[in-house]
Amino acid sequence: MAVAAGLSVDPGRWLEQFDELMGRIAGRFARVEPRRRARAFVLGLLSGLRRKNCWTIAELAGDATPDGMQHFLAAARWDAGAVRDDVREYVVGHLGSPDAVLVVDETGDLKKGTASAGVQRQYTGTAGRVENCQVGVFLSYASAAGHALIDRELYLPRSWIADPGRCRAAGIPDGTAFATKPKLARVMIGRALDAGTPAGWVTADEVYGADPGLRADLERRQVSYVLAVASTHRVTTGAGPCPAAAIAGRLPRCAWQRCSAGAGAKGHRWYDWAWASIDAGRPGCRWLLIRRSRRTGELAFYRCYSPRPAPLAVLVKVAGLRWTTEENFQASKGLTGLDEHQVRRWASWYRWTTLAMLATAFLTIAAATEHTRRPAPAGQIPLTRNEIAGLFSALVIQPAPARSHRLRWSTWRRRHQRRAKTCHYQRQARQP
Repeated sequence: MAVAAGLSVDPGRWLEQFDELMGRIAGRFARVEPRRRARAFVLGLLSGLRRKNCWTIAELAGDATPDGMQHFLAAARWDAGAVRDDVREYVVGHLGSPDAVLVVDETGDLKKGTASAGVQRQYTGTAGRVENCQVGVFLSYASAAGHALIDRELYLPRSWIADPGRCRAAGIPDGTAFATKPKLARVMIGRALDAGTPAGWVTADEVYGADPGLRADLERRQVSYVLAVASTHRVTTGAGPCPAAAIAGRLPRCAWQRCSAGAGAKGHRWYDWAWASIDAGRPGCRWLLIRRSRRTGELAFYRCYSPRPAPLAVLVKVAGLRWTTEENFQASKGLTGLDEHQVRRWASWYRWTTLAMLATAFLTIAAATEHTRRPAPAGQIPLTRNEIAGLFSALVIQPAPARSHRLRWSTWRRRHQRRAKTCHYQRQARQP
């Protein structure tokens, strides 16, 4: 038992939880060597390394070169899809609830060059503008006990699908067809629900709310949803079809209610909310939910469906849980290197991303376990994922200590960088 700032923590318990998680995925590796490599790799993702890539993780693990870690990501025989399923089952096993929410969102990783799978100049909300980047679509699981990423798909723009040679060079499987982001979301949601994942609701932003195929999938499964839509999105009321913004303009003052969309880092997120029934005569209950900022008056719109009546407070809560995926992206990028991969090939992206999700899931479950095991001492907030990541790195993960090991790595890095520099200059000299 260790004591830090008056708070008792047990690093041994976290190590047991980590070993239990790695035991879950051990069967996905046919040989002992990649199984051990997986453990060292995930510990590297959980460490406090300033930058996380195959070089730095290999050095931390005590390897003489990064060759083993690079082979583990690019060529070793193991199924990232099966590990993804293990991550989902691990999260649901600890956080599962019948009224949990599946949250869809995307995030971009800024990239240089054009060779990395899926990279091109495209809009990413990460930068808030068009950038050279890869875009991944992710599925989060959110319940009262916590939230974590449970699935991922790499978005391939049409320009990639139209260039088979480029796809082969990036290791993209033959026959991979173009899929919109909502289509990728439908695949992931279907995968989770077909596996028996307990969830009562789905929420996502306008990109997904505007897709009729996604809405039809959920309604066919009788899964409730709160999906953001644009102000110009047309819905059908008793007076006929009209844009969502027109309905908001006709609402009386008494239609608005002040409700919290959930607690944020700075307290509850209070907004004014109103709702109106739409699509009369169709199965189930359907509403247009409208959110108004109390400070600026800005409006946001959500198309909602439930097979059974639901109160306004529930719709507001589900809409508010969409922000949990942003917290998951922040934790996965800041703590477990989700966006720090320096890989170009399709399989390597899926492997790195899946292991980063696994590492974040470990932190999520460790925090949830601490919250249920004992309350935080007076004057302190409960242990967070960030705090556990720092303590786990400092108290459990030990870097290779040998002085000679550090010197060998310095020599290797400088020799490799010299070769790369020479090759770059030679390529430049051959260009006309």
